[in-house]
Amino acid sequence: MKLNTRFCTGLSALLLVSSLSLAGCAGMTHQEKGTATGAVIGGVAGNVLCGGLACTGVGAAVGGVIGHEATKK
Repeated sequence: MKLNTRFCTGLSALLLVSSLSLAGCAGMTHQEKGTATGAVIGGVAGNVLCGGLACTGVGAAVGGVIGHEATKK
């Protein structure tokens, strides 16, 4: 697959997922949003560092805990 086609497909998927996830966050509390944001950032970081499913899952779990604790009042 050409790089330009892959980029456009990935960008379209990213925009779709972003719009759906933002719509789903409308009724969430501040702490729930922090937990979800931390999980997403941690999952991406885990995938970038190791590239495996286990690293992505561990990164998401750790990021979720950090996001939950950081937004605690």
